[in-house]
Amino acid sequence: MKLKIAATLTLLACFGFAGQALAVNQQDLEQLKTTASCPRCDISGADLTQVNLTGANLRGANLKGTNFSQANLTNADLTGADLETAILTSANLTGASLTGTNLKSASLENANLSYAGFISANLEAANLKGATMLFTNFRAANFRLTTLANGVVTSDKPYGWSLQEGTDAQASKKK
Repeated sequence: MKLKIAATLTLLACFGFAGQALAVNQQDLEQLKTTASCPRCDISGADLTQVNLTGANLRGANLKGTNFSQANLTNADLTGADLETAILTSANLTGASLTGTNLKSASLENANLSYAGFISANLEAANLKGATMLFTNFRAANFRLTTLANGVVTSDKPYGWSLQEGTDAQASKKK
């Protein structure tokens, strides 16, 4: 019985790794590297370490798990992109647009986020430790369980939770 379970788990693990390896669309990756424009493309899981993508158009792209460590994404358009679990450690995102971007569990440790726009971005469980944030716009961003630049982890409660709970408590006392 234990042998069957071990064999099944091994088989499932192999299929899982094969699925990840095939996730990168090579045509999309080549288009990005040659034109710096690949809106709505799928380059999830790609290794783009130290790549220069200044001014790149990646609107609505699937960049899940992509490694952008030390990449130059200055003035890049990442509006609506999916960067869940992406690695942006020491990346330069100066002036980048990340409006509505999903950065859940992404690593932006030591990244330069100066003048970038994270309007309505999902930064849940993201790591911003040591990031440079000069005039960075985080209006309406989700910071649930986010590690901030100074190392402080934000609350696991949604924004406004304590305000609502206080109102409910007062209402129950009046009854």
